[in-house]
Amino acid sequence: MQSYTIGQAARLLGVSPDTARRWADAGRVTTHRDEGGRRLIDGRDLAAFSVGIAQAQPQGGNGEDDVPYTSARNAFPGIVTAVKLGDVAAQVEIQAGPHRLVSLLTREAVEELGLEVGMRATARVKSTSVHIDRT
Repeated sequence: MQSYTIGQAARLLGVSPDTARRWADAGRVTTHRDEGGRRLIDGRDLAAFSVGIAQAQPQGGNGEDDVPYTSARNAFPGIVTAVKLGDVAAQVEIQAGPHRLVSLLTREAVEELGLEVGMRATARVKSTSVHIDRT
C-alpha cells in the first residue's frame, strides 16, 4: 500500500501543507510514522478523506464563492494565467493548484465572460474519454 507524506497529500488535496498538518493533528485523517519519523498517510485513508472533503463542499447556492448547479462534476477553480485571442478562436490557461488547464473556445465567449489574466475562474471538464496514468 502506498503512503503519502503530509506535503504530498497537501498537493493532491489542493491545500497547503499547514492545512494538511492541521487536519492530521485534529484527527480528521489518520497518520503513522515511518522509520525516519515522517508522518505518512495511508493511500486508502487519503482517498477516502479526499472524497469526504469533496462531498462536504456545497454543490450550489447563491453566494459569490458557491459552486453553481451543473452536471459537470470535474471543477478546477483557479486563476487565469494567460489569454491568447485570435480573430475567431481564443486560448485560455488556468492554474488550478498543481493543475494547468488549457481551453480553446471562441473569442466571443472570452469577451462575454470578460476573462483576463489574474482573475478567478473555474475550468469544468466533462468528457466521455478520460485517460489515467499510474504515477
